[in-house]
Amino acid sequence: MTNSDNTTSHQVKDYDSDISSTIPYYQSFHQETINIVKAIVNEPGIWLDTGCGTGSLIKIALKNFPKTRFILGDPSPDMLVKAQEKLSTYSPRRIKILEPLTTQQLSLETFPPVDVITAIQSHHYLSNKDREKAINACYDILNKGGVFINFENIRPASDEGIRIGKDNWKKFQLSCGRSENTVNGHLKRFDKEYFPITLEEHLSILKKTGFEVVELFWFSYMQAGFYAIK
Repeated sequence: MTNSDNTTSHQVKDYDSDISSTIPYYQSFHQETINIVKAIVNEPGIWLDTGCGTGSLIKIALKNFPKTRFILGDPSPDMLVKAQEKLSTYSPRRIKILEPLTTQQLSLETFPPVDVITAIQSHHYLSNKDREKAINACYDILNKGGVFINFENIRPASDEGIRIGKDNWKKFQLSCGRSENTVNGHLKRFDKEYFPITLEEHLSILKKTGFEVVELFWFSYMQAGFYAIK
C-alpha cells in the first residue's frame, strides 16, 4: 500500500474519488448530517468541522445554511490545502480554515463557542484516551443545546461479527473496482492503524462526557453515526 500523506490510507489528491469506493454510503453520511442539524439547531451560528478532510461536507452545508459561519480543522496540512482550494469561491466571512490541529487540541481559550461540531470518519484513528480527550474538547466548546455529530468505523460485538463484517466490507470494496490486494491491505489496518470501538462504548463515552441527549442515528456495514446534544 502506498504511504498516505494524511491519517487515512488514501492520498489526498485521490481522497474524494477513493472514499466512496471504500466506505459504503459515504455520501449519505453528509446528507444525514445536514438533516440532523436542521432537525436540532435549524440555523447554526457557528459550525466547526474537525477532521474536515477535503471540505466536502462543508461545501454541501454552505448551500443549506446560508447564514452559518463555518470553521474547518484537520491534523493534515495537505487536507487543509485541498479544502481551501475546494472552498476558494466562498468569502472569508463564511469560512475559516485553521492551522493543522487535532480535535483534542481544541480549547475555549483559543476558540469561540459553537453550535455544531462534526467529526466524520476521523476519531477512530485515536487511542481510547485521546478519543475521550477529543470528545471532552468538543463538549467544552459547544454552546448549551449545541450538537456533536460523528461518524466512525465501529467494532462488532464479537470476533465472529468482526470476521463477517470485514468479509461483507471486502465484498463491497471489490464490487466498486478496488483490487483484492488493496482491499486486503485496507482491512489489515483494523486495530493497527485505526482503533474502532463498539456501539455501546461510543454511547457510553458520550453520556459520560455529560451530553444530555445521546443517540445512534445511522448504522451500516462497519460504520455508525451518532449525535449528542449538550
